[in-house]
Amino acid sequence: MDSSETNISSTKTSFNQALQGAGANNTVWVHSLFTDFDVALFVSGKHFRLYEKLGAQVLKLNGTEGTYFAVWAPNAKQVNVAGTFNEWSKTSHQLYKRWDASGIWEGFIPGVKHGSLYKYAIHSFEGNWLEKGDPFARRWELPPGTASVVWDTNYKWKDKNWLKKRVKINALDQPISVYEVHLGSWKRDPSEPSRILTYKEVADTLVSYVLEMGFTHVELMPVMEYPYFPSWGYQITGYYAASSMHGTPEELMYLIEALHKANIAVIMDWVPSHFPGDAHGLYKFDGTHLYEHADMRKGFHPDWKSYIFNYDRNEVRSFLISNAMFWIDQYHADGLRVDAVASMLYYTFSRKPEDAGTNIHGGPENLGAIQFLQDMNEAIYSNFEGVQTIAEESSTYPGVTRPVSENGLGFGMKWMMGWMNDTLKYFKLDPINRSYHHHRLTFSITYAFTERFMLPFSHDEVVHGKSSMIYKMPGNEWEKFANLRALYLYMFTQPGTKLLFMGNEFAQNSEWNFKKSLDWHLLQYESHAGMQRTVQALNAFYRSEPALYEKSFSYDGFEWINADDVQHSVYIYMRKGKKEKDTLVVLINLTPVPRNHYKIGVPGKSKWKQVFNTDDETFFGAGRTVTTPYVPTADVCYGLPYSIYIDLPPLTGIVLKQTK
Repeated sequence: MDSSETNISSTKTSFNQALQGAGANNTVWVHSLFTDFDVALFVSGKHFRLYEKLGAQVLKLNGTEGTYFAVWAPNAKQVNVAGTFNEWSKTSHQLYKRWDASGIWEGFIPGVKHGSLYKYAIHSFEGNWLEKGDPFARRWELPPGTASVVWDTNYKWKDKNWLKKRVKINALDQPISVYEVHLGSWKRDPSEPSRILTYKEVADTLVSYVLEMGFTHVELMPVMEYPYFPSWGYQITGYYAASSMHGTPEELMYLIEALHKANIAVIMDWVPSHFPGDAHGLYKFDGTHLYEHADMRKGFHPDWKSYIFNYDRNEVRSFLISNAMFWIDQYHADGLRVDAVASMLYYTFSRKPEDAGTNIHGGPENLGAIQFLQDMNEAIYSNFEGVQTIAEESSTYPGVTRPVSENGLGFGMKWMMGWMNDTLKYFKLDPINRSYHHHRLTFSITYAFTERFMLPFSHDEVVHGKSSMIYKMPGNEWEKFANLRALYLYMFTQPGTKLLFMGNEFAQNSEWNFKKSLDWHLLQYESHAGMQRTVQALNAFYRSEPALYEKSFSYDGFEWINADDVQHSVYIYMRKGKKEKDTLVVLINLTPVPRNHYKIGVPGKSKWKQVFNTDDETFFGAGRTVTTPYVPTADVCYGLPYSIYIDLPPLTGIVLKQTK
């Protein structure tokens, strides 16, 4: 045994002796929740429940109530706890640094109770004193305050029935229609329009509305603690805390439970890609680049002016994967939408190659981030039943939804950004020019089954001068609404799961403004009410037709009947379920010209009837619907054995189904 081993051994012995002899006369008692195995997992990047060890844990030690504090600050000279319990003294309550190489400082402070405010006073390697919030705090002070709050969450969950059945409801062969919500601006009290409603205040109204509209899932834009409201939640300082702007952790749990009781799944928007440089946050936490990469070619995001996690560091991966697990474990989230995955995968994201870092092989891929995403997905899917992870990923990185065992990233789904961009570019066109861009709507099928895709029209498409969905559409008022109805039918009948941002469902006129409520008053107008009824009906139709969801990720579930009617801007395709009788035929006319006596091929000789028509008067259409079934003739058309003639109204989508 060399001298260094002797020092470590003696340090460990003195640490254990102090632990056993800790008494009530000490300002900070020596205490640890970490076993050697915990430490080994942490430093190897494999501890996925760090929230049970690090942070502020309210407990009773030797019959004395208090709080155990533990924080990772390996390069600090000293770490103290300052708070309301010691009049914010930076020196009176010093934590003990563990004997091992974990870099963890810890200790038990008697008498510190639930609700106490605190910060870590960190004497940095450079000799400066830093005031930092707790990276594992369960609650934070309401901004502009920046203190952490000792919080002993004690919520009695009553959603066991939901957790048992979500395996089926949240499965990839079931309908998944997501309503994306920014809680701060979905709805506000008209008598106090500047005040943000709490989680609990919004719960009953949101649940009843989502139920009425028929969405299967709600996706909450980030509700982790963030200090700057205009960041929409994407600049997080408290990864383990529910945003205090919206209420207490228990109130967020109440909202999630209320959605579960209504059989609505909850996806949480999660941001492991970057964090802000606030002085009280993660940036240079112990005076060094601890959570972020020290090389700013890899550690700083030029677009968002924020800092990028150092995924090469094992302890950082433990921190982030534990956080993903935390929201599913402690808050019963049914899935995570992972933000900005492309920015994590490539050092060249938003950078010129000459300004970007490289991996050990000289390539642009961030190998640590790839390992982190793989480890995260394996941890989530192996520990929880019936959950999904969804990547917001805009690059051509292969295998985002492929299993990790096959060298994929292991996500359940991926946002189909190419489909979204091509679709919106097409629909913005004046219909007279659409024939020149016909295959923008057919191209996505060439790669639609290379990943498991979600089709998104998210908040990003209705901000920053991009216009609202309704004002992306060309033409007069009637044509704008007809175009948007046809767009939504196209979306709901294409392969893949669905996501609509709040306000899109009733054709909000203006771009999304996070500072105020949606313009609910628009529903007094028949055009907007008709759009809302269209989305409501599409959700019901999607959920009732197996052909639209059973084979969403398989070539077997889709077939073109005619993808090439460029002259008329008409698209015809089939959606197929497990049973032949469930087959649907979809026709979309994307010009303002009616196509009467239009011949199409159909696969069966039984009668076909209209089961959805966006021109229905209920939807603010002209009412050119047909209730009489179509009788096929044995006349080959587009390679199919039977054909029918149909009148296609202008700017309209129609769905046909066989009758007995």
